[in-house]
Amino acid sequence: MEKLKKRWGLESNWQIIVVLFVFAITGSSSAYLGKPLLEFFELDRETFSKGFFFGGLGYYSLRLIVIFPIYQVLLVGYGWLFGQFRFFWNFEKKMLKRMGLRKLIP
Repeated sequence: MEKLKKRWGLESNWQIIVVLFVFAITGSSSAYLGKPLLEFFELDRETFSKGFFFGGLGYYSLRLIVIFPIYQVLLVGYGWLFGQFRFFWNFEKKMLKRMGLRKLIP
């Protein structure tokens, strides 16, 4: 736990638990919200299995593309709700910079 606290710049074990909890609920929530969003645009699994863009590969690729921005917003939002906004905002900025998306960072 000490290595993780030092690496992430956290002060207590409680903060580590909160951060890990936020990561868990963010991943679950974004995956849960991705499917209805695609269904709203009538892009469900059955549509892709009829031969449109390599079947399931196309559906799951599109779903990952949709989930990515949802995850980013939820991560900062849940971080704020659980009192760890600064950690998740810095985490978000670092991740987007590493992905080459510096233009999205204010």
